[in-house]
Amino acid sequence: MKIVLASNNAGKLAELHAMFAPLGFELVPQGQLGIPEAEEPFHTFIENALAKARHAARLSGLPAVADDAGLCVDAFGGLPGVQTAFYATQFGYPKSDDNNVRALLEQMQGMTNRRAAMVSTLVALRSADDPEPLVAVGRVVGEIAREPMGSNGFGFDPVMFIPEFGKTFAQLPLEVKNANSHRGRAAAAMVALMRERWL
Repeated sequence: MKIVLASNNAGKLAELHAMFAPLGFELVPQGQLGIPEAEEPFHTFIENALAKARHAARLSGLPAVADDAGLCVDAFGGLPGVQTAFYATQFGYPKSDDNNVRALLEQMQGMTNRRAAMVSTLVALRSADDPEPLVAVGRVVGEIAREPMGSNGFGFDPVMFIPEFGKTFAQLPLEVKNANSHRGRAAAAMVALMRERWL
């Protein structure tokens, strides 16, 4: 079965492709089908993921899966949240993973409460008007490191320190990270839901 992935993020595609392969699902990034990015006007991961999935399903005629994910920092009241990808731009930096990390470390300078969670919300639809979307959430709690460490992963992985491993996500081997990341946990839950409801 072909499923359109409502994202053009190469990192997300690689992670999710590996996780959905056992179901026999082929993930096709929306860009390959000429589908533009959806508007994401909402303040919650679930609303944005649902909007992205409906948009991709409507324009492709295929089932769709969308992920909305971000970093929720306790000291910032849960922000940047859905604005994670654009975090650096509010401090005058161009949009990029490296600038997001730089801006976060600058904003957290001198802070002792460094607790944060990486959150991934996955939504899957059989069609654009599916009244019963599948929803799976993955969450990993850690601390914001004081400097980037490691070269695996993307986004905030180099500063997301996971106490149970004693390393940042970017220091973990890819298969360990994928199995234990917020997206890995959401995808595992989604695969179980798809097996139960769709197959």
